Amino acid sequence: MRSRFSAFALGDVDYLLRSWHRSTRPATLDLDDGLRWYRLDIDATQRGGPFDRDGVVAFTAHYKGAERGALTETSRFVKEGRDWFYVAAL
Repeated sequence: MRSRFSAFALGDVDYLLRSWHRSTRPATLDLDDGLRWYRLDIDATQRGGPFDRDGVVAFTAHYKGAERGALTETSRFVKEGRDWFYVAAL
């Protein structure tokens, strides 16, 4: 989750697509250049440890744009091999 937040903050679309599970990955991704993501708060986690195959992360991501705001989401991830992939928001 933290690496994907960093990718949003840096505008790294390639990483975001690579870390998105193939079953739900969009063909393209357009980021809003008017937003600057500056803080991530992890609100809760379920599973997602080194021996788990899936996990859930509840988070709040803060941004600045024309106004300040926050996105609150609960996301599902799956592990394939050594890599974690974002599946979808719950």
